[in-house]
Amino acid sequence: MTKTETFRKEFENHVTEGLTAFPKFLSSKYIYDDRGDKLFQDIMALPEYYLTNAEYNIIKTYKSQLKELFENDKGFDLIELGAGDGKKTKILLEELVNSNVDFTYIPIDISQNAIDQLTDSLTTFLPNLNVQGEQGTYFKVLEKIATYNQRPKAIIVLGSNIGNLQHENAINFLNQIQQSMSSTDFLFMGFDQKKDPLTIQNAYADKTGVTQEFNRNLLHRLNKEMNANFNVNLFEHWEAYDPESGTAKSYLFATEECDVFIEKLNLKVHFNKWETIHTEISQKYDDLIVEWLAKESGLEIGQIFEDQEKLFKNYLFKKI
Repeated sequence: MTKTETFRKEFENHVTEGLTAFPKFLSSKYIYDDRGDKLFQDIMALPEYYLTNAEYNIIKTYKSQLKELFENDKGFDLIELGAGDGKKTKILLEELVNSNVDFTYIPIDISQNAIDQLTDSLTTFLPNLNVQGEQGTYFKVLEKIATYNQRPKAIIVLGSNIGNLQHENAINFLNQIQQSMSSTDFLFMGFDQKKDPLTIQNAYADKTGVTQEFNRNLLHRLNKEMNANFNVNLFEHWEAYDPESGTAKSYLFATEECDVFIEKLNLKVHFNKWETIHTEISQKYDDLIVEWLAKESGLEIGQIFEDQEKLFKNYLFKKI
C-alpha cells in the first residue's frame, strides 16, 4: 500500500469513527487540502489572528541567536513538523543560508500540496538550500525522525500546533520527540499564551467568516473525496474559549435536522438540529504548564523567547 493509499484509509477510518460517535468529532488535520491550505493562509492574514505575526516577530528578532544555537561543526538537520507555507521559517532559513551554515531542511506536513508549494517557493527564494520535503502525520513521522542520527538535529514545531492536542496527547507527542533526540539535539516549539479571553475568542471567530469556511472544508472534503452529500451551508462554525482550562474549542453545528449519506463508506449519518461536530482544540499555556509538560516528557526548558507584545512564546528544549 502506497503512502497516499495509507493516508486515505486512515482518513476513511477516522470519519467512520468520528461520525458514529456521540458526541460526533472530526480532526482538524483533515481540513488541509488545496482549498484548506489557502483558507488557512487567509486566516493567518486576518488582523484578529495574532499568532502568526507574534511568532514571526520572535523569529525575526532572535534569528541570529537561533543560528548560533543550532549550527554545529558536523552540520545539522533542521526538521520542521507542520511546515505549512514556511512563512516564518524562511526568516531562519535565509539567516542560515546567508551565513553558509551546513544544514539540510526537512519540512514535514500532512498536506502534500503544502510541501510541494513550499519546496517550489524555496527553490526560487534560496536556490542553494538542500530541501527534503515529506508528507505525513506527526505521530507517523516521529518514528522516522529517530533515523536522522548521523549528526545533530533541530526539530521545530511552530504556530502552537501542539495546542491541537489535549495535555495527555501532548505529553505523548513530546515524549516521542524526546525519544528521537540525542543530547546534542534541540526542540524549538511555539506555545500560544493565556491572555485576554476576548482576544483569543476573536482569533478563532472572525467576523468575515474565513474561519467558518476553513472548518467547513472538512465537509467539502467528504463531499469531494468520499461522495458524501452534506449540505454544507446547513452547518455553522462555533468557537468557545474557557479561560479556566485555557482551552479553545471549535465546532460545526447543524442548523436543521438532516441526514447525510457518505457513499464511499456506505454510511448514513443523522444530525439532530443543533447537534455538533467537534473539530479542533487550541490549547493556551503559561510557563508553569509548559514546564510540567516538559518534565513529564523527559525534556527541560533551555531558553524562552517572547514577542514584543507578550502574546506568544517559543521554548527551546533539551533532552534531560
